[in-house]
Amino acid sequence: MRKNYKEAEYKHNVKAPVNISKISQRGIIIRVLVLILFLGIFITAAVIINRPDPTDVPSSASRFVFVPARVTDVLYDDAEPDYVRSEGRRLGKQELKIEILGGVHKGEILQLTNYLSALANVDVHTGDRIIVRIDTNEKGILYAVMYNYDRSMVLGVFILVFMLLLVAIGGKKGAKALLGLIFTLVCIWFILMPLMMRGFNSILITSVIAVVTTTVSLLLLDGFTRKAVSAVLGCTAGVAAAGIIAALVGYLTPFNGFNMSDAESLILNVTDKGMKISGLLVSGVLIAALGAVMDVAMSIASSVNELYMLNHDLSLGKLFVSGMNIGRDAMGTMANTLILAFVGSSLNTLILTRAYDIPFIQLINSDYIGVEVIQGVAGSIGIILTVPLVAFISSWLMTRRN
Repeated sequence: MRKNYKEAEYKHNVKAPVNISKISQRGIIIRVLVLILFLGIFITAAVIINRPDPTDVPSSASRFVFVPARVTDVLYDDAEPDYVRSEGRRLGKQELKIEILGGVHKGEILQLTNYLSALANVDVHTGDRIIVRIDTNEKGILYAVMYNYDRSMVLGVFILVFMLLLVAIGGKKGAKALLGLIFTLVCIWFILMPLMMRGFNSILITSVIAVVTTTVSLLLLDGFTRKAVSAVLGCTAGVAAAGIIAALVGYLTPFNGFNMSDAESLILNVTDKGMKISGLLVSGVLIAALGAVMDVAMSIASSVNELYMLNHDLSLGKLFVSGMNIGRDAMGTMANTLILAFVGSSLNTLILTRAYDIPFIQLINSDYIGVEVIQGVAGSIGIILTVPLVAFISSWLMTRRN
């Protein structure tokens, strides 16, 4: 009797075996449902935000009609190479016969006068594809104006090669990274910019978009793991630090969106819809720093995770020191990357300042250089602060039992 009692007690205390496949399937189903819910909310928000306002007056630019065309014949060409000012580019005039390849006037043949200057230099031959603007004169006669080369095919192939290389070399990780990039660009174009144009606080909206895109990109890349959570938290903190520093320096200098390029055009075309320009400087810093900070955050979190997987006896302190050592190497290269990216985008202006021999005190106090310095340095400081933040967060999360 006693033996039977013990056996019954033992069977009662022993837990039933866990069906791991059922748990895994349940987890996948939950993730898919959450993803569908999130995509539904996101698409609905994007549609509502981008819904046209019936009171808006179409801009003059939106009324222009641009269509692809092909040069069927060069009727006249007096262009000659200019080696004095244009490095051999041909300057002069061309009379072209073109065939419209798209739009309501597809198939029509028009004649076009193409003026070749040092800057506007669309030098074409028979068979070349171009983009033209279609318009009518005061007599209602249809005519075409040269716009540019048709680069659509080349750029499309170029982007496709990038995508294929990312997926081919990166595998599933590369495909997930591509989805994260597409999601980020869609958020910026269809969510961030329309909300800015409608008068929402640009710094607040940019911060929210930065957090959302960072979270989606990193979780999509690595799943809901401690490594991904560490990278998300560290990246968010680093980008926030860059924005706070940019806002502080902008307040002290003072600098804001009105000091940036194209501010005058924004005042004339967008402010009547409620857009606030003053916060665009900080918003630009947040967006510019996001990619580099995300890279550093994921690199450190991934390294700390690999170290802990190889040796579970490593303490929080040892993991933190290792993360800092790895982060110091990434810190220097990423800071250089961000600074050089700003320099590269402003190379023509910097060369022009050297050519004019502008005094240093005038140069450093100009709006353009001041804005570039704030954006580059604030982003780099965000990268630097990301290193200890991610190193500590990832070390703390890895060594936690739960």
